Amino acid sequence: MLRAFIDAFKIPDLRNKILFTLFIIAVYRVGAHWPVPNVDVAAARSAGGVAGGQGNVLAFIDLFAGGALQNFAIFALGIMPYITSSIIMQLLTVVIPKLEQWQKQGEIGVKKITQWTRYMTVTLAVLQSTGLLFLINNQSIEAGTPVFREFTPPRVAFMVLVLTAGTALIMWLGELITQRGIGNGMSILIFVSVVSALPSQGTLLLQQLSTPMFAAMLLLGIAIIAAVVFMEQGQRRIPVQYAKRVVGRRMTSGGSTYIPLKVNQSGVIPIIFASSVLYFPTLLASVIQWGPFQRFVNNVLVNQASPGYIITFGLMVVFFAYFYTAITFNPVDTADNIRKYGGFIPGIRPGRPTADYLAKVLNRITLPGSLFLAAIALIPSIALAVLLVDPNAFPFGGTTILITVGVALETAKQLESQLTMRHYEGFLR
Repeated sequence: MLRAFIDAFKIPDLRNKILFTLFIIAVYRVGAHWPVPNVDVAAARSAGGVAGGQGNVLAFIDLFAGGALQNFAIFALGIMPYITSSIIMQLLTVVIPKLEQWQKQGEIGVKKITQWTRYMTVTLAVLQSTGLLFLINNQSIEAGTPVFREFTPPRVAFMVLVLTAGTALIMWLGELITQRGIGNGMSILIFVSVVSALPSQGTLLLQQLSTPMFAAMLLLGIAIIAAVVFMEQGQRRIPVQYAKRVVGRRMTSGGSTYIPLKVNQSGVIPIIFASSVLYFPTLLASVIQWGPFQRFVNNVLVNQASPGYIITFGLMVVFFAYFYTAITFNPVDTADNIRKYGGFIPGIRPGRPTADYLAKVLNRITLPGSLFLAAIALIPSIALAVLLVDPNAFPFGGTTILITVGVALETAKQLESQLTMRHYEGFLR
């Protein structure tokens, strides 16, 4: 592994890509500590920051912001508006025929979809920053520690502008990494945000637990990482046989290949979906001053130790795992493409029977994948309910490990392909 890193720095263009990626990461981390004007930094950092005391809502946003929300920095919204807009565009591609047509146009269509994703990101950043400012202002005034020095309409508009510009800058930095660096830029920035919180979470966990219990937690974390790696690499390979064909004056040789269907086809998206859905009732509770509704939100949708939250969140993760998998993988299109190129699955007739077979296999492997995803996502809540450990201090939560493991594996594969092209041994060998 160490030799592979040394070989990567021996190649000039690969070395430049790695150094450029590290430079963008450094700029991103500076923005995560640069506070927004009109913010009392001492008040924002008191009592665990503005993300403290909000359960899974603001803490989840702060996870993707790399601690920027704790300091109320210019990157406080993090990458969440872009993630949300990307997910919405994927959903709309299935519903709107024009977007589906763009998706099939190749690079030109992808550029159009990307441009509309940027517009939607800015729109969501404006809406989310406005709601976030009012939510934090109300909570801080009730706690007796106002975060904002002035909360007048001009000041609010200026802070919304700064937060929206910060989100647009993050989006640009991610695209720069994708174009000129190593790996997917947005995934790299999310990875950096998650990893940056691990040292402070480990220190806080050590303060809450005894040394033997802390060692047991570390062993549990290693076991969880191994299980996530095993699940992320797990796939069902559907064999496909291609017959010989005559194309013009040439005869193409037949062969066999396979369709890799991942057990966890949706990745971390169901957790993001479920957390986003639980985020809206909390915003409504801050606006609708109705006692029963506020008590329900605080006791069920915010309190991670409550059975209601555990059941609701777990069922939502399973549902969105099936929902997102059904959107991203179309068995009918796959069966048509196989038949178009003269292929078939052994023992299955081409056409509709192939599509039904693929859908049946996908539904079967999605069930254990979704249940595993829900179990991993609920580990912090179970730790809070059983061990009385702060879930924000628990470094082995499902979202954290899924992101770090997934991005690390994908980036290592890209670096390995770059080294293999230049006749070096890869990272994963």
